[in-house]
Amino acid sequence: MRKMIAAGVAKFAAVALALAMTLPAQAQQNPQDTVWIQIAARPSLAAAQQEAQNFATQLPDVTGYALGGGWYGVLIGPYTRADAERVLQVYRAENQIPRDSFLALADNLRSQFYPLGAGNTQTPVATLVQNQIQSQIEALSETQPTAEPVAEPATPALPDETRAEARRSESRLSRDERKDLQIALKAAGFYSAAIDGAFGRGTRRSMSDWQATRGLEPTGVLTTAQRQMLLDEYNAPLISVGMARVQDLKAGIALEIPAGEVTFDHYEPPFAHYNASGDLGARVLLISQRGDKRTLYGLYDIMQTLEIVPLEGPRSREGNSFTLEGRDGKIVSHTQASLKNGEIKGFTLIWPAGDEDRRTRVLAQMQKSFERTDGVLEDTAGADIQQNIDLISGLEVRKPRLSRSGFFVHEDGTVVTTSDAVAGCARVTLDHGYAATVVSNTPENGLAILRPADRLAPMAVAALANQSPRLQSEIAVSGFSYEGVLGAPSLTWGKLADVKSLDGNTGVARLTLEAQPGDAGGPVVDHTGAVLGMLLPHELKGRQLPAGVSFAANAEAIRAALTNAGLSASGPSAEVSALSNQALTDRATGMTVLVSCWD
Repeated sequence: MRKMIAAGVAKFAAVALALAMTLPAQAQQNPQDTVWIQIAARPSLAAAQQEAQNFATQLPDVTGYALGGGWYGVLIGPYTRADAERVLQVYRAENQIPRDSFLALADNLRSQFYPLGAGNTQTPVATLVQNQIQSQIEALSETQPTAEPVAEPATPALPDETRAEARRSESRLSRDERKDLQIALKAAGFYSAAIDGAFGRGTRRSMSDWQATRGLEPTGVLTTAQRQMLLDEYNAPLISVGMARVQDLKAGIALEIPAGEVTFDHYEPPFAHYNASGDLGARVLLISQRGDKRTLYGLYDIMQTLEIVPLEGPRSREGNSFTLEGRDGKIVSHTQASLKNGEIKGFTLIWPAGDEDRRTRVLAQMQKSFERTDGVLEDTAGADIQQNIDLISGLEVRKPRLSRSGFFVHEDGTVVTTSDAVAGCARVTLDHGYAATVVSNTPENGLAILRPADRLAPMAVAALANQSPRLQSEIAVSGFSYEGVLGAPSLTWGKLADVKSLDGNTGVARLTLEAQPGDAGGPVVDHTGAVLGMLLPHELKGRQLPAGVSFAANAEAIRAALTNAGLSASGPSAEVSALSNQALTDRATGMTVLVSCWD
């Protein structure tokens, strides 16, 4: 036992002596031989600053530099190359720094972010290491009898391969492993030829260049340790989020996910929810359900109503699969699902906006590793979850800023609605799913005209009345009274109180009607189904109307607005007759459409 303790004490002492003798002051270093030791890299400045502060409490000479590509490095140094190799050796042996730490050259460092300001002094590394080792010597001496020290050489550097050994280990690589190295070299900017797994002159040159920038002998043949270093650099985005394979037995899915940022939370068919567990705010959903092509296509439509799938982004639905991408200023989400043997499986990755390089790598790894296994989520999974009308399977439904009613005035799907329904909207939709553009908007008369991006086939088209009905005659308004919550329009009955407004405007009719805000923009029809006008909002020019009082832009005002926009409107047929209540309801609701304004 005494011999072992003495050997340990001597080893620590020798390392300290070697470091103290070989680490010169930083001011005496040759700039051409200056290197750092990179010990960490983070994808955000805040995270890197915190990491640097943490290391600085334990190590001297901690610095931070931007690395490019949105990454920030935490390093120690600068040193001469010989000094850095010894520091790297000792700190690795003492587990003071990660095992994958490596030497970095000034060419790879950009602006410094830590420490900031002048007069920032730190203990020389030789002194600190010597103090650490001396503390260990003293601790050993206090608990064990002293012994005559036995001189031993300093701990040798971690063994590496000769060039011949490197070639032999390289020869055992598979074609895919060789391709992975080419991909990593290409991502680092050293290789631009084909990814073919063949190590020709171009690949050798890129390996040599990579070695040179890392302060290694540029042999053009990577050793086993160097290959691991290269791959670790390339996989830093995946390593930083803890990519790991998970197998969800209930969902019947296995794949790699950013396990350092998400963790399983609950099942709510057809989803297995893996919610954010880290600071990044990422989320993953596994999709698993039984079904057929109709089920798959229904899921495709439902996903696009959710907050996690922003409106902007490419969408594709072909055969037995679909993909959805949505992005806004906060998140980017990718969803993919496919149907096979009566089972629909896939996943959604939700990632914060502004971290595109890392998101792309994580997504590619998830796609590459995705595997269907036995099992599918049962409908009863998560049955104890509380239901909410604003949630679908635990996911928030995207809601517009406001929704109003409108009605079709042409067979191509042209719609008339109220002016305030489209004011200041980033996007306007018809029945939630159909994008529309504003052809004209005239707040003076409260009318707006919309045209769908794709031609629609309405169930019914408005026939504008040629004359006003008798006062006190019965009328009805078709509208989405509760802004689409009920899923279909409804009829509200009332009477025509006057053919002009209170201020004498003959383009506006006054109605006795108990309307809701969502009814605004809906068609006002008579007993024949002819459109007498369009219901205006309950608040006009800052005035709130009394209960039971409403106004409508009449048919002539609508016809004039259409003419000014270069459009024509249909009129009633020559012979008209009263419709039954059911027939009137079918006609009025068939022409009515939900108009939604989105931010």
